[in-house]
Amino acid sequence: MILHFTNARVIDPETLSDAAGSLTVADGLITARDGAAPKGAKVIDCTGHCLAPGIVDLGVKIGEPGERHRESFRSAGLAAAAGGVTTIIARPDTIPAIDTPETLEFVTRRAAEASPVRIRHMAALTRGRQGREMTEIGFLRDAGAVAFTDADHVVADSKVLARALTYARSLGALVIGHPQDPGLSQGAAVTSGKFASLRGLPGVHPLAERIGLERDLSLVEMTAARYHADQVTCAASLPALARARAAGLDVTAGVSIHHLTLNDLDVGDYRTFFKVTPPLRPEDDRLAVVGAVASGLIDILCSMHTPQDEESKRLPFEEAAAGAVALETFLPAAMRLYHSGALSLPQLFRAMSLNPARRLGLPQGRLAIGAPADLVLFDPDAPFLLDRFTLRSKSKNTPFDGQRMEGRVLATWVGGQCVFGEAGQNA
Repeated sequence: MILHFTNARVIDPETLSDAAGSLTVADGLITARDGAAPKGAKVIDCTGHCLAPGIVDLGVKIGEPGERHRESFRSAGLAAAAGGVTTIIARPDTIPAIDTPETLEFVTRRAAEASPVRIRHMAALTRGRQGREMTEIGFLRDAGAVAFTDADHVVADSKVLARALTYARSLGALVIGHPQDPGLSQGAAVTSGKFASLRGLPGVHPLAERIGLERDLSLVEMTAARYHADQVTCAASLPALARARAAGLDVTAGVSIHHLTLNDLDVGDYRTFFKVTPPLRPEDDRLAVVGAVASGLIDILCSMHTPQDEESKRLPFEEAAAGAVALETFLPAAMRLYHSGALSLPQLFRAMSLNPARRLGLPQGRLAIGAPADLVLFDPDAPFLLDRFTLRSKSKNTPFDGQRMEGRVLATWVGGQCVFGEAGQNA
């Protein structure tokens, strides 16, 4: 089937343009821009709404294997489709960890069978994510791993990390680190400061992130490896990142949507849905990181989707599990940055779609002719009240529960096939 999208507000992150236009899709690929509808094409009138490349979400936790009660490939895929996420980049922090080619092949097969959106997998950098012995990076890369990370487990032994970076460099593999000093951050529940003291909660100083980042960047300088910092959330970390870029290191950085739209005061009266890793930061840090995304110093914006069951969250704040679901709330939360004037829609989709796809060597995230027809149609102004029990994720731990939000996904296509919206899987 040939599809022709007309009367669209086309958001192109490559050219940073936001303009009226049309798009033609055939055989799962974009075949034309701003032309007439081909004969026999199915015409989709976008009625002036935004048409953008589907989101490529780097760093999603899915509970298969081991924690399927929290999230399955099917539930994550349905949530992603409803949120305009067309490619999930899944983390390896499963039970067991994705640290062998056999486990990777299993989850790849299960994801393809169950999910309506694309799912690609990262593999663990060290066996069992224990930080002692690196995995078989070459075999895992051959089996389809797009990057290597121990997720939120920091490889504390610098010699082990240096060896892994050296080996990864020889294969051209991307290593993703979690910049944090594990000693300083151990047991912390919030960012240290007056608010943490008033609440009597154990905190971690923002410099713990900078210390971890500078250690990682020093090892990257030593090994010339490809490196991505999964979350840079503090103003103090930005100069180190800028110096690494100026020195020509192959380094990128990301941040979660929660750290761009919430701050440490949102924890309020011990609200555990606001407990994430790293903890939410003060408003000055949030504003600095928003500015870094706008300038391109921070390249990638992700949901850092981390489902937790009710029992894990309904505990005293210090004991509660960290993490929040975000596949469906990613785009509406990002619209807060658009409506506040902090970031334009092309800038947002550069960070949410184009840059993560480029960093991983994927063809998605673009509206160029020949690119995969992974698309999202959305109304950036549609208001709604979020009810967490309507989310398609199995887990409902969202900090945005009960909040007024703007931005609603109308339809999502993967490879030219509608997976949400009209004729899509929106149930």
